[in-house]
Amino acid sequence: MIKRRRISITGRVQGVGFRPAVYRIARSLELSGIVYNDTKGVTVELQGEAGKIAEFLARLQSDADKPPLAVITSCDAVDIPVIESEAEFVIETSDSLGAPLSQVTADIATCRDCLAEMADEEDFRYGYPFINCTNCGPRYSIVKTIPYDRPNTTMSVFQMCDKCAAQYTDVNDRRFHAQPVACASCGPQILLTDNTGGTITAQTEKVIAEAAKLLLAGKIVAIKGIGGFHLAVDALNSRAVQRLRRRKKRDHKPFAMMAASIEQIKEYAIVNDTAERLLRSPQSPIVLLSKKPDSPIAPSVAEGVDTYGFMLCYAPLHYLLFAQNIKVLVMTSGNVSDEPLICKNDKALERLGDVADAFLMHDREIYRQVDDSILHFVDGQPAFLRRARGYVPTPIIMEKSCRRDIFAAGADLKNTFCFAKQNQLICSEHIGDLEDAEVYHHYIDSIEHLRGLFEVEPKIVACDLHPGYLSTRHALSMPDVKIIQVQHHWAHIASVLGEHSLGVPVIGLAADGTGYGTDGAIWGCECLIASLEKFERFGHLSYYSLAGGDKASKEAIRPALSLLKKAYGGKFTLEQFDWLLKRIEPDKSRLQMISEQLEKGVNCVESSSLGRVFDAVAAMLGLGSYNHFDAQLPMALEAIIAGGVEEHYEFELINTAEKPLQLDLGKMIRQIIDDIQNDRPATAISAKFHNTITAALLEMAKAARESTKLNTVALSGGVFCNRYLINRLVNLLKQNDFTVLFNRKVPCNDGGISPGQAAIAARIMAQNLGQKEETL
Repeated sequence: MIKRRRISITGRVQGVGFRPAVYRIARSLELSGIVYNDTKGVTVELQGEAGKIAEFLARLQSDADKPPLAVITSCDAVDIPVIESEAEFVIETSDSLGAPLSQVTADIATCRDCLAEMADEEDFRYGYPFINCTNCGPRYSIVKTIPYDRPNTTMSVFQMCDKCAAQYTDVNDRRFHAQPVACASCGPQILLTDNTGGTITAQTEKVIAEAAKLLLAGKIVAIKGIGGFHLAVDALNSRAVQRLRRRKKRDHKPFAMMAASIEQIKEYAIVNDTAERLLRSPQSPIVLLSKKPDSPIAPSVAEGVDTYGFMLCYAPLHYLLFAQNIKVLVMTSGNVSDEPLICKNDKALERLGDVADAFLMHDREIYRQVDDSILHFVDGQPAFLRRARGYVPTPIIMEKSCRRDIFAAGADLKNTFCFAKQNQLICSEHIGDLEDAEVYHHYIDSIEHLRGLFEVEPKIVACDLHPGYLSTRHALSMPDVKIIQVQHHWAHIASVLGEHSLGVPVIGLAADGTGYGTDGAIWGCECLIASLEKFERFGHLSYYSLAGGDKASKEAIRPALSLLKKAYGGKFTLEQFDWLLKRIEPDKSRLQMISEQLEKGVNCVESSSLGRVFDAVAAMLGLGSYNHFDAQLPMALEAIIAGGVEEHYEFELINTAEKPLQLDLGKMIRQIIDDIQNDRPATAISAKFHNTITAALLEMAKAARESTKLNTVALSGGVFCNRYLINRLVNLLKQNDFTVLFNRKVPCNDGGISPGQAAIAARIMAQNLGQKEETL
């Protein structure tokens, strides 16, 4: 019996060779019909025997027939009337009507087939630095709007030659409807210039050879890649790396590196099987790996930390460059510190002319600048520190759909923003710190681009409670929307609940540096009883005063002095601790001023920040006195942890009927001072300190379980970027029979705030909570 069925498919099904796969399966089964992209995904109409249609559906979802990059989220089929005159199966043009819900594909690393062709002297794309196919290449960084067709990308200015056009239109070819398809005759070209824009050479082979020669000679080369420019130097050349630091004005933060092979990376870092799979994945992120002893990598690449950030080549241009006997390159974001990533040629020459000695550029426009993603490992599983190239804008799927579109503004540090549309959380790439004016303008522009790309019309806006956040101010300025303000640490825990599709309450342990509390204090070590609908503050680190507001996040003397005063009470004097304090703040008059601020409560705020405790302990151990970049001191403290230390310091949990449970670390501070005076190694003190924090958080979770009978713990917040801390805590919680959840699809730092805000707003609207402006 002949039937006709309409099949609606959603997920990552555009720009990945999905329609050709549908075509090939349908033709092999002698089915007639049509397939086309639409704004929700792909629609297929199939006509033929019922058994063959069932076989088609099975094959479409099998690994053997499904395109490698495709991900099917839903596949719904309904019967429709048979078309008597239909004789064959065809691919139709895209339907651009309606509200976009399809997943725009992320930028993908060059596949093995393309690399083989690029290395084949008989292939007409031999040595071509922009080779790509349906299974690889740029996507998100070049698309202007959807459907994802060539006219809607920055490749629209390149007219395909006959050879490329033949492949593009051949349904049996790997490049069928690969939108960036091109070759040396018709596609983008590379150019090497000096730092004034003067052409050095434009011949491809000479460009590559000359750029490699400059790098091996210790020069800094700005290289235009998939999502923007990198600043590259030889990572084995200490003078070159130090010169890059001076010119880029990035004195301390570790640099990322690139190599051409896993074998090369293994010369410098420890790579297990899980890390190797992640490095080799189509997303090709930066992966944090433990350093090998006596590595020849220039020390200034990553001082004060115990890891290297490595990625493999992911663009054809990278492979061609590394084929010139280059071993390992620093590949850091092409910008001046704290400014947005640069993606345009003229701006690169303008802003980086004093940084780079030469520019390796091309004429394919980057429509969206996208940083490299960064991952590390928690409990043996990959987890994000930065979610960007390779992963954005792949949505997080919610269990239930939103009735109205939602915009979540995110936080001001490590900003991302997020849209909720139907059942998708569409998160932006890493934007950066909004305190920089250019980053803030990039934030506003990015919101409009992603909103337009998915045709989101938000009627609900979620933002942070902090009145000083630029993201909050922007949200509050939006007209004709309902505002939902979400407490910072609740958003952290909600980010875990959202990605795990968990609607029931959990014990949430949120730990970071700064988050505005409902009582006006600065929170930062919280035990919450939280769902996506509400939260209760069950416990927190006992408050201590921070003098100078935001200065305390940079200057370790401020939390250190406050914690010492709190720990020793009336027994504390500056003279008594002069031996310790002078190495943190040698200016005695300034030290006296901060001390008086604390005593008089002038420009001070109460805080439960755990991040600032890490700063203080690092400073006490002589690891530095200033955070030149976020979490520099905590990272240094983590890097020196001695192995094999299981003991921890004492702490107290104070329970009163009127207040939440209080974690008091006064005993720990006093015992750390005793250990320092007794010349105990800083490595052992660091280990004991970390062990103390994990033991204390475990006890808070146990107290919460005793009170609520809940047994699931969600962990989030920037402090949990500390691998030792979170891995030890996860292990302890599991040993004590807790179910443990943590961020994997979004970062645990403030990059995960926006999806948490969006998930809360979506649930509140679904529950019909509130008819006026809400502050939650």
